[in-house]
Amino acid sequence: MLNVVVLWNTVYFQKIIAEMRAEGIHVRDEDVARLSPLKFAHINFHGRYSFALPNEVQGGQLRSTVKPERTATTI
Repeated sequence: MLNVVVLWNTVYFQKIIAEMRAEGIHVRDEDVARLSPLKFAHINFHGRYSFALPNEVQGGQLRSTVKPERTATTI
């Protein structure tokens, strides 16, 4: 199950990075290389997982990503 969650996170990392680059946001390859799909609170290494899928995912599409409000902070 952990492998499934890691794969899911990796697919969405790729989607979000592609969206950011398409919007003109500079994403350094060095930073992408250091991302880990394991560093998130929603991964429960010792518990149960629920895979209730939204209709769009059941149809083979990725769910839409949630974009935070733009801030004036530059990274």
